[in-house]
Formats: sequence, structure tokens, C-alpha cells
Amino acid sequence: MADEGPTARLQVANARPEDAGRGVARVSQKVLAELGLTEGQAIEIIGKRHTTALALTPYAEDEGLNIIRLDGLQRVNAGVGSGDYVEIRKAEVRPATRVVLAPAQKNLRLQGSGEALRRTFHRRPLAAGDVISTSVYSPRGGGRVPEELRGLLNIPAYGLQEIRLVVVSTQPRGIVQITPETEVELRPQFEEPKETRRADVTYDDIGGLGNTVEQVREMVELPLRHPELFQRLGIDPPKGVLLYGPPGTGKTLLARAVANETEAQFFHIAGPEIMGRHYGESEQRLREVFQEAQQNAPAIIFIDEIDSIAPKREEVTGEVERRIVAQLLTLMDGLEPRQNIIVIGATNRRDAIDEALRRPGRFDREIVIGVPDETGRREVLTIHTRGMPLAEDVDLDEIARITYGFVGADLSALVREAAMDSLRRILPSVDLKEGIPAEILETLQVTREDFLNALKRVQPSALREIMIQVPNVTWDDVGGVDEVRTRLREGVELPLKSPKSFQRLGIRPAKGFLLFGPPGTGKTLLAKAVARESQANFVATKSSDLLSKWYGESEQQVSRLFARARQVAPTVIFIDEIDSLAPVRGGGLGEPAVTERVVNTILAEMDGLEELQGVVVIAATNRPNLVDPALLRPGRFDELIYVPVPDAAGRRHILGIHTKSMPLAENVDLDSLAECTNRFTGADLEDLTRRAGLLALRESLEAQNVTMAHFEQALRETRPSVTPDMEREYEDMVRTLKQEGPQRQSLGFIPLRPAAE
Repeated sequence: MADEGPTARLQVANARPEDAGRGVARVSQKVLAELGLTEGQAIEIIGKRHTTALALTPYAEDEGLNIIRLDGLQRVNAGVGSGDYVEIRKAEVRPATRVVLAPAQKNLRLQGSGEALRRTFHRRPLAAGDVISTSVYSPRGGGRVPEELRGLLNIPAYGLQEIRLVVVSTQPRGIVQITPETEVELRPQFEEPKETRRADVTYDDIGGLGNTVEQVREMVELPLRHPELFQRLGIDPPKGVLLYGPPGTGKTLLARAVANETEAQFFHIAGPEIMGRHYGESEQRLREVFQEAQQNAPAIIFIDEIDSIAPKREEVTGEVERRIVAQLLTLMDGLEPRQNIIVIGATNRRDAIDEALRRPGRFDREIVIGVPDETGRREVLTIHTRGMPLAEDVDLDEIARITYGFVGADLSALVREAAMDSLRRILPSVDLKEGIPAEILETLQVTREDFLNALKRVQPSALREIMIQVPNVTWDDVGGVDEVRTRLREGVELPLKSPKSFQRLGIRPAKGFLLFGPPGTGKTLLAKAVARESQANFVATKSSDLLSKWYGESEQQVSRLFARARQVAPTVIFIDEIDSLAPVRGGGLGEPAVTERVVNTILAEMDGLEELQGVVVIAATNRPNLVDPALLRPGRFDELIYVPVPDAAGRRHILGIHTKSMPLAENVDLDSLAECTNRFTGADLEDLTRRAGLLALRESLEAQNVTMAHFEQALRETRPSVTPDMEREYEDMVRTLKQEGPQRQSLGFIPLRPAAE
């Protein structure tokens, strides 16, 4: 490596996900000019060890800053972390005569010649000891790499998976470049490099966590890398961090990345491994891990699923769990502040952990690892499709938009399923015994259709128990309720799709909508259309799902429903026939009825201390006078929406929807049918259409169309389900609800008279 020539000292910053694995470094135009470099030339990066990269111009916002953007592999190769300083200079690159590569992971075995790798890493500068990736540049990454540099970057070598390889040795030594004449040897198994390398997980492999990574770095990386800062301030560094959040959000992955980036020893404790059958064995195992960590500081002790070994002592019956909790408390208290050891705990049941652990001096900070938003999902998809040959029609932004509620593990499963779909297409034409020809591998691509098919099979893991199929009802399928539709779109779609507009005006969106009206007017259909059009998760529930014979179980079910909905927001919770679940309280005698406790829980969930962020509750009933009045105030059900019997224009629209796929005779006049179906609800009109079709089939199974005569006969056999008296009562009810608000209960509603009266 050259020692001559000008150098520049720059601070290391993380690269964007789209640059990960590409072997590029982004530095300012000024630095490029000072070092006599043009874009695309190799630079030598000097940290704790020497490595190399292709120099590219900076991101627009970095221009003029004294930083160098490196991905996780390059930071590992240079032996530096984000925030450290490195020196760079123009590299003296020689053509390689021979390069030996091996898998960088111990559990990976590779077979094949170095031919494909020579094409993948053609003209790529590298040095012995470097860990390199087979990632392929994707134009969806933002298009920041100029066309003339595409040749310097790689093409996929091993199909669908990103593979990390370690450069075992090069001839000649120093920084070399692979040329068409280079002999590339691929060793089948991992080989321990001469220097300790750790590049299995870096910050580049984590997406969708926003500023959570920065919080963890502040709590973990600073004390381990720069303990002198805390000594200078005269304070003790933190001893522990608790990561909590839904399963699959990346808690374990984040802990591993922090350990790798800080060059700390990583000790992993899984709950069941600690448990021993002999007296005192479990505590002994725990002590051994802490002792080993103290001997190998700086170290991170990671306790996965900490709730399984440190539950609340008053709630467990076994003596072993109590002793383990006590031992863990003692060990964490026994950690000397400046020993350079940090304990990271991970759980998705934070409230199940013993309270004594959740105090400063033990777990100093609790950091939530939440469900990623759309931007976060886009980052995660970029990471998982890094080594994947994507077809031109794949739009990762679109996939990120429609995968609401998905955590990192779900998105990983989605990408894997899409890849399997693309494999299924080529398998019939391949004889696996003879191997897969290179030309077929080259044509292998993952298309948009593969992702859409995979979406049908992969659901958000947080909602697996309560998720129902996203409705396929659109606004076009709902007719005769234009005013109601407008109010729902304003109240539900707008806040979920553009929450920033509400924040700008300083108003909160509505939390709940109560749809009431005669049976069959389309209340449930409206809720389905809202969920579909607002692109939200849809959770439908009914009283039979939530009510239980066990004391306290029903309230727990309601709380669990709302907790899950918060985790995977945006969510629409739909409660049908809410009058059976939340009737007026105070009617029962003696011990409070289960429904009264359920009402109390729903009230607390909708307007309690915990905010409903991105969750909208829609309820439907045809007896609003039976619903507890406390639910019908602003802050709970903000909007009480009357879904009326459709007028003539509405009936014409509904008939058009129901006869859309019906072959109608020329004499069928839907306008006149709409005129003579006064007080018919949407359900009545659907029944009328169905009967007319059945009458046509009754005449002949070979019937080609439905005539006006069939409709007229069907009209004689049906009647409207809403009587004039019922209609008047609902209109009175609407006036009373609007005028009196929650005080209307004192007026004493008269129960609805049955239609027969």
C-alpha cells in the first residue's frame, strides 16, 4: 500500500441502505479534488486496519461536511465505528493474479467455481481480510450512481441471496483489483481469518427503527467505546437497557449489531438454557456468564425473552424462578460501574418482568422497538432485497405502502415467499440432478406478481389471532348513502392517510363512529369499504368473541383487542351490534353484570390515559337507544351517523350495483323499479334482484337473461323491511340524539315497535 501522496482525515458516518454492500465510500467534492481523485477511483481507508473502497460524490445534504459515508462491512473492515476518524488517500491498485475467497459465515457452505465471482467483483478493489458482499446495485435505490460507474459495481452471482465472503488472501499483497485474468478460488467453508473479523450483523442490516438505533448506541456504544467521557463527567455509565416491543421487530438483531459495531464480546443468554434441574444449578450458570463477561470486557450480555427467567416473584409458584431473579439482581448490582459491561434484555411482555429489575442501576432505560411505519418498511424491504434480482415492475414503495402492520420478521418472510414463487416458475424446466444451468440462473427474476401472491400467504404476525381478510369492498360497491360515505371518508380515511394535516391545524381526528339505522341499510358494508379504502388493518369483532363466563376474562379480551390494534396501527376496529356488548349500565340487580364491566373497559380504552394513535373504532347498531350513553359523547363515539333508507336515486344506484353482473333483458327499466320500491333497504333490493334471477331460472335452467316480468313478479313476493312507523321513530331518534347529546337517557326512549304493529 502506498505511503506517499496527500491524505485527508474524515469522520465516519453510516451509509444509506441502498449503498450497503456495494464497496463505495461517499466523500465531499472538495476532498476528492484535494486528493486528486475522480469519481469511481479507489481510495485507501486507514482505521485500525487498512481497507479500500470506490470513491463516490456525496449525498446532496452532505456536501461540504468533513465526513465519509461507509456501510457496516467497510466499518468492520477498517476496524472503526460510526463517529470515529479515519485517514483516506488515493490507493495504489494492482491487478490481482490470484484471490482466495471463503464464506464469511460459519454455517454456510458454498459450491461452485470462481467464474461467477470474477464477473461479480470485476474491477472491484479489495484487500486481504476484507469482508465483501455479493449485493447487486438496484436502480430503485435512488439512482445516485452514475451510468459509467455501473461497471465498477456488482451483478448478482448466487441468485437470490446476498452472500458475504471473506478475502482470505491475494497475490500480490496490498490493494488489488480483480481482472478477467485473475484466478479466483472459492473455498467451500468458513476459514478463520488471521485477524478477528465480525461482520455477520451491522447497523446496515437493521431498518425501520428510526431513532431507536441512536438511543441504543447512546446507551451502549458510548460507555463501551469511550468510558473516559463518563469518568470526566464524574457519572456512572448505564448498566442495562431493556428493549421491548412486539415479536419480530428486531430486538435480538439490534443487540447483535451493537455488539459487532462496538467490537465488544457478545454473550447470549436464552431463558431455557439457564434452567437446570439440580438445586442451585441455574444460578451457577448465570454467575458463570457474568464472570466470563468480566474477564473479556468490554462485553455485552444479552438476555433474550428475559420475562421467562425473571418473572414477577409474587406471581410464580416455583422456587427456582424466584432464586434466579434474586441472583440476577445481585449480579447486576455487583457489576462495577467502570467494568465496561452492559446487560441488554429483550422481551415482548414488559409488564411480566419483576419490578426490582426495572429501576435505574439495573435496567437504566427501557426502549420500545415498535412496528415500523411506511418509511421503515421501505428500509427493511431494501435490506432484504439487497441481493435479489428484482424485475423492473417491482416497486418497493408500493409494497411498503400496502404492508401496514408488518414487522421486520413478516417482511423477511414476505420477501422469502416471493423468491420461492419465482423459483417455482423455473423448477419444472430444470433437472435438479444435473444442476441448474447458468443461463437459467441469469434469467431468474422476482416480479411484482410474486410479491402480490406472497402477500396472500403472509399476514402481520401481531394480528395472526384476530386478523380477518382485508375486505374487498370498495366505495363503488356501496350505494344510496352518499352523505354517510362522505362523512366516513373525512373522518376515517383522511386522518389515517394524512395525519400531518390534522397536526398542522391543531385538531384531533375522531376516535369513533357509531352507524345506526334500520336493519339492511348497509352499515356493515360501509365499515368494510372504509377499511379497504383507508388502507388499514381491519379487525372485526362481535360480542360472542369478547364475552366469557370467567370473571375478568371479558375485560381482558377487550384490552387485548385494543392493545393489538395499537401495535399494528393504522387499524379499523369494527364492532357489529354494539348494543349487545355495551348496553346501558345500571339495569342489573346485585353483582355488576359482565356487560357493565365490558362497557367500563371500552370507555377507558377509547378515552383513557393511553392514546388511540392511528386506531379508529366503528360500531354498528339498529338500537342506539340501548347503547350506554357514556359511549355516545365526543371523545368516544364522536360521530353518530344515521344510515337512512335510500331514496329513489340511491335505490337506482344499489340496483345498478346488484345487477352489474346479471344479463338483463332490454325491457328491464331500473329507474321505474327504483320508483316503485319505496322504503326498500339495500338488503331488500339485493333480495329483489336475487329473486328475479331465481324466477328466470325456475322458468328455464338455460335462461339467457332476466326480464322485467321476472322483476315485477319478484316485487309482488317481497315487501320493504322498514315500516313508516319505524322510519318515523328513527327520524325522531336522530333529532333527539343531535339535540340532547349524552343527557338523552333521561328522556326515556320508547322501544322500537315491531314491524307487524
